[in-house]
Amino acid sequence: MEVDRTVNRTGSVSLGQHIVLAADILGGRRVSIRVEEHTLMFFDPQTRELLRTRPNPLSPAEVARLRGARPAGPSPQPVDEPVRVQRRASNNGVIMVVGQKVALGRVHAGKTLTIAVSETHLAVECDDGVRTVRRTTDQAVTRIRAHRPRLVASDA
Repeated sequence: MEVDRTVNRTGSVSLGQHIVLAADILGGRRVSIRVEEHTLMFFDPQTRELLRTRPNPLSPAEVARLRGARPAGPSPQPVDEPVRVQRRASNNGVIMVVGQKVALGRVHAGKTLTIAVSETHLAVECDDGVRTVRRTTDQAVTRIRAHRPRLVASDA
């Protein structure tokens, strides 16, 4: 079975009497959920790109009573291309991506950089070219956008 839901800003969806955590990064997004015996597959309804999988807390009787349920289509597939994220370099040129610190140098201090995150490498797009760093963690990407710069109140 499949259902469509909108992920709330805390990253959760309501399925019957259960609140299921999808992912914080999906907050506000419309997703389809494929309900299988032991797993829930969250995917984009237009492209059928797999976004997340979670354990299924629903019993077969609860699945049959889900609002908006329809027969399942083809199985969603994960995307093979790297995830692109943005990070703002600190005042000494260090960024943090997927729990890994990458030192780029003071020339990049305060700049917003784009990083392509793959399974094995981080490709940082700098002014002086692309720097590739080996990935040392297996954490998932949880934030796509960089924080905006803090504004300091001027004393006038």
